[in-house]
Amino acid sequence: MHIPDNYLSASTCAVLAIATAPVWIHSVKKVTREFPKERFSALGVAAAFSFLAMMFNVPLPGGTTGHAVGGTVLAVLLGPEAACLALSIALLIQALLFGDGGVLAFGANAFNMAFVLPFAGYYSYLAFRRVTRVLSGKSSEGGSLVPDCVAVALASYVGINLAALAAAVEFGVQPLLFTDGAGQALYCPYPLSVSIPAMAVGHLTLFGAAEVVFSVAVYAFIVKTAPDFAVNRAVFAPKSAEAQPDAESEKKSKFGPVYLLIALLVVCAPLGLLAEGTAWGEWGADEIAETVADGKTLGYTPAGMTDGFAWSALIPDYSTNGLPDWAAYVLSAIAGVALSVICFKLAAAFVKSEPSQQS
Repeated sequence: MHIPDNYLSASTCAVLAIATAPVWIHSVKKVTREFPKERFSALGVAAAFSFLAMMFNVPLPGGTTGHAVGGTVLAVLLGPEAACLALSIALLIQALLFGDGGVLAFGANAFNMAFVLPFAGYYSYLAFRRVTRVLSGKSSEGGSLVPDCVAVALASYVGINLAALAAAVEFGVQPLLFTDGAGQALYCPYPLSVSIPAMAVGHLTLFGAAEVVFSVAVYAFIVKTAPDFAVNRAVFAPKSAEAQPDAESEKKSKFGPVYLLIALLVVCAPLGLLAEGTAWGEWGADEIAETVADGKTLGYTPAGMTDGFAWSALIPDYSTNGLPDWAAYVLSAIAGVALSVICFKLAAAFVKSEPSQQS
């Protein structure tokens, strides 16, 4: 689902970045208002979770691959605005450092995976949660892990598929809007009749299943082992004013199990190398002419790709010369986690006022 540079026109990328900008502004205001500075580290951990989830590629018969994103579970645990910022940072690190997703297309990828996915998944979760709790006979507060996990599963499936649909539409409108004098596409050459089914097949099946498994596993693990990490009070009942932790106690919160899970994901990251192939819509300019889609070989390289923007990533495709692929993958995972945490540590330094309590 990471759209590379030159698959979308510059104007499309600009429109999607502008459309996402108000969401970023709203998210920054809400998070700085409601998150204590000491809890900004949770946002860095959330970004790390998503970064690592996207390293575990899942193969689909036919040679394509996909991955989980984790946007819904982060929105449930921390709130959709916090998830939006965490996912945006993860996507930015991937684009700049690893060339995973385009730099010019960052706004488009953020629109899909940092806006559509977490917000759609979150509000779907709230709706599913009411239904699953009623059906299970549980009260509205506490003691409802199983029905809540069912709601997380359903909502994460909805979120990932709506994000994939958004990406498919962005791909599919390119040949309708941008062609050369010979009628050939300048950017993504596949119309909606190809892009939507191609994206839907993977995300309605294996990639959607990967999102569900990852989301439910992370949700259940954190709720059972580190419930203080879940700070979204619209979902998790707030503590009484008398029991509300101060800044010092916030610093002493026990997030050891969360850090251990991050470490385990880093160590296991090379498993993502077992899935061979390229995700649909993420081919390089040097291979798209020979790519078969809808039973046909394209036969040409769109001009916008051959003459388009090029970014030289420091660790392209999570690989480094002189290192085995598995070692480079682990190194990339460590770098991604470290940068995710550092970004939010730095952001916390700019938060001056004490946040108000969430309503």
